[in-house]
Amino acid sequence: MSLELSDVTVALGSGDARTTVLDGVCARFSPGTVTALVGPSGSGKSTLLAVAGALLRPDDGQVLLDGRDLAALGDSQRARVRREHIGYMFQSGNLLSGLTAVEQLLAAASIAGRRPRRLRHRAEELLAAVGVGHRLTHRAEQLSGGERQRVALARALLLAPALLLVDEPTAAVDRSQAGTLTELIAASTHEHGCVTVVATHDPAVSEVADHRLDMAALTGAATGARRADQP
Repeated sequence: MSLELSDVTVALGSGDARTTVLDGVCARFSPGTVTALVGPSGSGKSTLLAVAGALLRPDDGQVLLDGRDLAALGDSQRARVRREHIGYMFQSGNLLSGLTAVEQLLAAASIAGRRPRRLRHRAEELLAAVGVGHRLTHRAEQLSGGERQRVALARALLLAPALLLVDEPTAAVDRSQAGTLTELIAASTHEHGCVTVVATHDPAVSEVADHRLDMAALTGAATGARRADQP
């Protein structure tokens, strides 16, 4: 499954405060590859992830997931695509209050129409792989910021999504854990053939990625170029 953004424009805010964050962005992302989105804060990395993941509808342009324009779908159709085909890891974790670490993953499985009991072993394996296997029964509010991020990554990987979107995966973890997380993202991408896009400030993430895209080039802010094609 491929991902392509074609002439995508997004403006945020209102009135005099309205700002164009993405301006005619074109980019293609190939299956089985990790692409690192780099650039300073405010350059549009998180906005691009939100558009690619059908969380934010662009003001103009197309978001083609395997040739299907997500921007043209109705809200219920977009929600179904998100549930069935897209995995997210948000910078804040976005865990559900009151649920334990393992329940976070099983709840995601249930929402996607899968049987949680059949995925419990896989959920526990993933939580161990990201370094929180000893925290399975701890609720979200009992976890540190870095632990919440790691649970969020395990949740995003649980259903082997066709499109994996990751926002600053190493921002709240120490260097030893950062290496584990980036290696897991790369290994899962190559094993399952998904499209993976990672917004990051971390050079270590860029080193693991198959491709690196600078937001300045995508928006034309620095070079006037707007197109970035991945082989």
